This record gives sequence, C-alpha cells and structure tokens, in this order.
Amino acid sequence: MFYIKCYIANPLSLKALCDYNMGLQFEGAIDNISEPQLAFIRDVLEKRGYKDTKVTFKPVGEAGDNYVANVQRIVVQNENGVFKMIAKIAPQHEYLRSAMDTDRLFNNELIMYKLVLPKFQQLEEQADLLKEDRLRFAECYGASMAAPHEVILLEDMNEPGFIMLDRFKPLSEECIRSVLRNFALLHSLSYALKHKELEVFNEYKNSLYNYWANIIAKPEITTHFGMMQNMSMTLVDGDHRKRIIKDGILQGLALGTKFAKQEEGSKYSVIQQGDSWTNNILFKFDGDTLKESVLIDYQISKESNPCCDLMYMLLNCTDHESRLKHFHDWIDFYHSELDKALANHGLKANYMYPRDQLDADLKRYAKVMFAFSIILAHSLTKKNEDVAKMKEIMKEEVDIDSLSELFQVDDETTRILKRRLEGLVDSLLKFGLL
Repeated sequence: MFYIKCYIANPLSLKALCDYNMGLQFEGAIDNISEPQLAFIRDVLEKRGYKDTKVTFKPVGEAGDNYVANVQRIVVQNENGVFKMIAKIAPQHEYLRSAMDTDRLFNNELIMYKLVLPKFQQLEEQADLLKEDRLRFAECYGASMAAPHEVILLEDMNEPGFIMLDRFKPLSEECIRSVLRNFALLHSLSYALKHKELEVFNEYKNSLYNYWANIIAKPEITTHFGMMQNMSMTLVDGDHRKRIIKDGILQGLALGTKFAKQEEGSKYSVIQQGDSWTNNILFKFDGDTLKESVLIDYQISKESNPCCDLMYMLLNCTDHESRLKHFHDWIDFYHSELDKALANHGLKANYMYPRDQLDADLKRYAKVMFAFSIILAHSLTKKNEDVAKMKEIMKEEVDIDSLSELFQVDDETTRILKRRLEGLVDSLLKFGLL
C-alpha cells in the first residue's frame, strides 16, 4: 500500500490565520479545524489566485449527514465573483480516529480522486465518449495527508445544481436507475482498465484499504456489533426473522473477509464506490425531472464484486415495498447498462461479467450485504442529535456502559428501525437470497 502525502511547510498560529492583515481572512465555523489544516487551505486558495479577501466556512449538513469527516463549505468572494469548494476535514480525537481508521479512509479517498477517477477519465477520453456517456465526479483541488490533520478539498457539486435528498425517505425508482447507471459506468471503467493496463489496475486496487475486513479485528467493534445483533433480534416480530438476524452481523462480516481473501484478483472484481447510501449520492433536477446523479465519498472504496455496490444501495436506499415492485427490473437494468458502457471500450458483458454470474453473486454475497445493512440501519435511522451524541461518546475510550448508550433512542426511531430491519429480512427471503 502506498500513501500520498502533502506536508505543511510553515503553519501559522490560529490568530495569524484569522487576523493576518495582508492576506486571506478566515471566518465562520473554524473552531474544530486545526492550524495545519487551515494553513493548507490557505495555501491552496492562494495558489488559485486569491489574496486579500474574506473566506467564510459554513458547516455542510447536520450531524447525521457525515460520520467520518467534518465537512465544510468554503466560500471565497472577491471582485471577480464567488468561488466555493467543499473541505472534508479529519477529526483530531485519538479514539474517534482509531475507531474509524480515519487515516486509512482519507487515504482511500485521495487515491480515488487523484489517481483512479482521473485514470478512468483518461480511458473515456481515449474512447472519445460524449459527455453524457461519462462518469461524473467532483474535481479534487488538493489534499494534505499529514496525520492527524488530513484535509481534502473538492468541487462543490451544489454549484452545478446537485442536491442531497432526505436520508429518511426511500429513493424514487428514477433515482435508483440513475445510480445504477453510474455503477455501470464505474464498473465498466474498472474492467476496461484491467483489460488494457492490468498492472495499473492492480497497483490501484492493492493500495486501497479494506475497511470492513479490518474493523472486525477490533475487540470493541466486535462487542458493539454483538450488542447490535441482540438488540435487532428483540425489535423484529416473528421467530423466523429473529433466527435470520441471530449472528447475522458477525457471521456476515466474517464471510465478507473470507470472500475478500478468496476472490482477490478475480476476473470479475472491480474497484467499487463502497458506501452508496443516500447522503453519498447527489441528484440534479430540472423542475421535477431528474437529469443526473453523481456519487460522492469514496472513503470505503476497495476491490470487490460488482454486486456489492448494487446490493448496498438497493438494501439501504429503498424500502421493502419498492423492492418487491422493482428489484428484478433494477438488476436487469444495471446489467444492460453495463453492457452498453463496456461496448464503449470494445468489451462485452457476456465476457467481462455475465448475467448468470451476477445472479450467482447476488446469492453468494447476500449474507455479507445483509450484515452491512443491519449495521447501516442502526446508523441511518438515528436522528441528528443522536448521531452527535454518538460522536461525542466515541471521542473517549469506550466500555460496555458507553457502548450501551449508543443504542438509546426514542420510540419513533425504534419504530423506524424495526420496520427497516423487518423489510430487509422479508426482501431477502422473498428473492430467495437467504
């Protein structure tokens, strides 16, 4: 594995950063941003030509919208207009960083934005693809990987009109199809790179950190997931649901680690986005008409099977009712879009990733993705104030009592979680995947 690093040559004091008379003046939500991080942001802006002007920091979203990073919108305004960018800022809290593998996740995202996605863009240019046939992603303006002061600066996708949808509501059928098309484009580019430059593909995929395979090696995480399993069993109705959830997280994660080792270098593997829940997908509308979507947040990207991206999104961004109506059509649509995207590079889905292989993989990985979905259900149903409380707890060394606090939610959240868990079990049973 390699790390891309950018070091701060001359960090200023916080007072100097904020009050320096002959330069950029920072204001707004900078209390939780370290001096080295502010110095790096200053350096990037100055290299873009910004000098004596005000720079405003504004939090992006609520506590429940961002788990790993402190996300800020940076607004710079001068006589030439307004420039905005998004800053993903790493926390400095030791236990929180350790629990989340912060340094590894930030490095994953940097590898994706500075190496993998630009390489994919190069393949699209070589194929002379039209703009609408290309994968959209945010431009990376710069990054510093000097732990514990990591920061990644990205294009603000709100500027071209992309928005984040409500994480508590299932995505619409048209939104799901748009995301599936993005997966088809992303996966086709992995296959194209493997076909044309296998050594480069291997270098990239070997540099990415498998977060899920490593996190279960931490005793406190295993204890937390065991408690989560037990709570989930008590919530759902019906002995059959309880039996399926019993050991569902720990066995599923162990199975995922086993598959990762067994299938490393598989001809069917791709570099996946890895964390496609609602807040990591932005959508652009013209009135009520969806125009396009874009994937953001590549911190959990790794080499894996294509079906993992599909199931992660379909199980965590939809509800049981919509899955009953559209699941098989969604899988058909993805594979047809994959075939179209591969054709742009002179390849065919029947060779690169046949449909019968996709069907087999959906069943093979079902228990793994079910484990992820139980975990995500507990996070994605939390109210913003509960997420904020959870982050505070994780800043200190955890014990059984503090872990128990993470599961204390109100009745409304409990009802939402219960319905989500029961829907996951019922969907996977209906489709013969468990």
